[in-house]
Amino acid sequence: MGGARTALFNWLYARHNNGVFVLRIEDTDVERSSSEMVAGILDGMKWLGLDWDEGPEVGGAHGPYFQSERLDRYRAAAERLVASGHAYYCYCNPEDIKAKREAAEQAGQTWSYDRTCSSLSEDDIAERESAGTPRAIRFRMPTGTTPYEDAVHGRIEFDNAVIEDFVVLRSDRHPTYHLSVVVDDIDMGITEVVRGDDHISNTPKQVLLYEALGAPVPRFAHVPLILGPDKRRLSKRHGATSVMEYERQGFLPEAMFNFLALLGWSPGNDRELFTRDELVAAFSLEGISSSNAVFNPEKLEWFNGQHIARLTGDEITARLEPVLRELGYWDDALRGERREWFHQVIEILKPRAKKLRDLAEHGRYFFADPDVYEAAAVKKHLSEPGLSAQVEAWRGALAHVEPFSPAAIEESLRACAATLGIKAATLIHATRIALTGQGVSPSLFDVAALVGRERSLSRLDRLAQALPK
Repeated sequence: MGGARTALFNWLYARHNNGVFVLRIEDTDVERSSSEMVAGILDGMKWLGLDWDEGPEVGGAHGPYFQSERLDRYRAAAERLVASGHAYYCYCNPEDIKAKREAAEQAGQTWSYDRTCSSLSEDDIAERESAGTPRAIRFRMPTGTTPYEDAVHGRIEFDNAVIEDFVVLRSDRHPTYHLSVVVDDIDMGITEVVRGDDHISNTPKQVLLYEALGAPVPRFAHVPLILGPDKRRLSKRHGATSVMEYERQGFLPEAMFNFLALLGWSPGNDRELFTRDELVAAFSLEGISSSNAVFNPEKLEWFNGQHIARLTGDEITARLEPVLRELGYWDDALRGERREWFHQVIEILKPRAKKLRDLAEHGRYFFADPDVYEAAAVKKHLSEPGLSAQVEAWRGALAHVEPFSPAAIEESLRACAATLGIKAATLIHATRIALTGQGVSPSLFDVAALVGRERSLSRLDRLAQALPK
């Protein structure tokens, strides 16, 4: 979700400024990269509607867009840094360095690389090279400070003394993150980088790399992290964190888009509901907050309900069809001769729906007779003595209601209750349970009209038979 929100901010900024949005896959970490990971990224982007101008499946003038296919470029850049004196070969054993660092941490101290290899003579280097000693390449940190202007946080300055000579090319000839992204940014003409706050500490190293490679430094905007409701960094313990998992749960992409856009960004007023085009028009880096955002699942459900309410009947039908097929309720007639009826069903279910699936599951009684009655509703509303006879009397009146409309059904029910000398609510609750199996539903009279006369009568018959005589 954090990656999706960051991509969304980049996309909005690019579209607002008529820029170019580039998607590249940073897959040089072989252990953490897989085709499934890439597919998940692309599927999530597509579902959210974040189209890219350059990148996988699209191509572009600056490819390839997979870092695993650009290794020669990183290796060449690292050698250029050595040749210019900005970097040097490091023959130290990584395990030894790791041991020293861990020992210092256990002693409550910090340890930085001691530049053992920074002053090796040409003969020392030649000897190690001829022996085939594995080597990394480290960037030589200059003295002084490294400042840069952040579009969100303002001026940020780092003391170079607290940053060790960092590795840009590992001994296995794979680049570190710092080198690969800088080389890619230079090659791809990147001028703006919007990314998470957790990268702030990486930025001085990268600023120095741009400068050492003779390239302009992009403008950086570091956006706040997303926290869970417990104010800890969002993780799997807070529920679904995969974008596509939210699709499976019945969230709309436009609702997720709207929700994510407001996680750490504000239009400058209290407005919350936006279309995609409205967000493009309103977005600016100046609206990004410098404080962390909180992922509120209930707020996401609210956004989803609001965007469901905005959809037309045909739009919801198209999105709901897979769910209805899964539940065994789909009928092609819902697109044909029963289209208007289905649209009416959707309209009365919309106000209570937080997810697409709610429309199907909460309204299943429109497609099939309820097989059980909700226990709490039975206990609360079906314990009155003589209710079976009252339901049978109401069933007889309902059979002759004309037209079979909500208003006529309500008028008949209230008249029947008056004749029986009981409250209308008694028949209303019993009828709701008979028709829906539930204690709560949209307006009973709307439900009855849409369930239809024959099915309503049949369900009342079943209830009357189940009640004590």
